[in-house]
Amino acid sequence: MTKQVPRSMVQGSPRLVAGGLNKDTQLCLSLSGRPGNTGTRFHNYLYDALELNYVYKSFTTDDITQAIAGVRGLQVRGAAISMPWKEEVIALVDEMDPSAQVIESVNTIVNTDGHLKAYNTDYLAIVSLLKSYEVSTDLPTVVLGSGGMAKATVAALRDSGFEHVTVVARNEQTGPALARKYGYEWRANLDFHPGMVINCTPIGMEGPEVDDMPVSDAVVQHAQVIFDVVPRPTWTVLLQRARELGKVCMTGAEVMSIQALEQFVLYTGVRPDDELVAEATAFSRQ
Repeated sequence: MTKQVPRSMVQGSPRLVAGGLNKDTQLCLSLSGRPGNTGTRFHNYLYDALELNYVYKSFTTDDITQAIAGVRGLQVRGAAISMPWKEEVIALVDEMDPSAQVIESVNTIVNTDGHLKAYNTDYLAIVSLLKSYEVSTDLPTVVLGSGGMAKATVAALRDSGFEHVTVVARNEQTGPALARKYGYEWRANLDFHPGMVINCTPIGMEGPEVDDMPVSDAVVQHAQVIFDVVPRPTWTVLLQRARELGKVCMTGAEVMSIQALEQFVLYTGVRPDDELVAEATAFSRQ
């Protein structure tokens, strides 16, 4: 059971009393092909504000099997899973929460005494954003990609009532399979102008593709809503162009904040109040 806790109600941090990290400090981490500081800053800000004896660190790995074995063997409390391992880790956990099992994609692992349970908080974030932005379910929508994030997004669209959705993915196995599972269409290439574009590929993310757009400028011009789930930078080249054109823009940073909050609750059993979450979100984006 979780409880909402304002900063002022939490006292007596073992970490602060000891003057720093100690043997009882619980470690949480993220595993990403392109690790960054956003999640690290978000979680650690909340740990410090609420005086919880936790610490959060970002990692990458060239062996995800050994990395997850380390999570289990070293009693790491929680692990956030990012591209490209959201599907690969399924075989490495002991239990799948329905949020991950139905989607067949994992973004969170919680370790309880060596028992690894997998969740997907990306799905919750996408549903929340579609609702808060009041996006019309009548908009013809394209989801770019067919990996773990695309799976969470397509499921969220279906459950939010979107009927006209096309999965655009070059992979001729995973693309059609994802579309069929939710009763949508699949195309290998985007050859029409949708009302909403959701980018679930790494194109535009910090790294070698940071200056690229996943769709043509003509597609952006014709769309009403551009949603880029890439977490860094907040304003990708795609979103910068959409903003210039006055489109409705939804960012991966917003996804990160919502899904990271749900991870925080799973790890700690504490739900911070809205004001503190807003502070942590602002801090994470500095």
